[in-house]
Amino acid sequence: MAALRKYIIAGLLVWLPFAATIVIVKLLIDLMDKTILLLPPDWQPANLFGFSIPGFGVILAVSILLLTGVLAANLFGRRFVELWEKILNKIPLVRSIYSSVKQISSTIFDPSGKSFRKVVLLQYPRKGVWSIGFLTNDNMGDELNTVDDHLTSVFIPTTPNPTSGFIIMVRGDELKELNMSVEEAFKFIISMGVIIPDSAALKELSRN
Repeated sequence: MAALRKYIIAGLLVWLPFAATIVIVKLLIDLMDKTILLLPPDWQPANLFGFSIPGFGVILAVSILLLTGVLAANLFGRRFVELWEKILNKIPLVRSIYSSVKQISSTIFDPSGKSFRKVVLLQYPRKGVWSIGFLTNDNMGDELNTVDDHLTSVFIPTTPNPTSGFIIMVRGDELKELNMSVEEAFKFIISMGVIIPDSAALKELSRN
């Protein structure tokens, strides 16, 4: 019975990650494939050629992103984006949503930014209990610096869903920066501590 259980678990360890990967990739492809609906009905492959082209929506989505990036990188494109943002900023509800999403996106995807680039260890929720977090901002501005000149913001994700969590502000000298990549930290959190980081990061974690 023990051997049977062992083989079943071994089979699950092989098939479960594979199945989850297939499902997630399929969801992403299906989502991107819906961009084909942006085309006029007469231009859609099903009506234009008489048959559907699998993956055409994905190619269209990537092309739109690439073209948008090229246009936004030149002077004319930047002027157009600025004009578009001025129009959106005049719409009350849209203005709040757009500015918030843009600020978050710019912070996360900016190659020169520091947000979510450093994995830190800190004592939370009480002294003696250590939690892994991500440094999101080390410059809190004048308003928050009236409390303390050395405040930093740290995002502490929950497990196994790291998209939710807590944002806390602590002094920078209370953080211990880990020699661990963001990817390794996410694997550690999502697996509820089952997937151990590489030996170097693990040694550093154990020392702290």
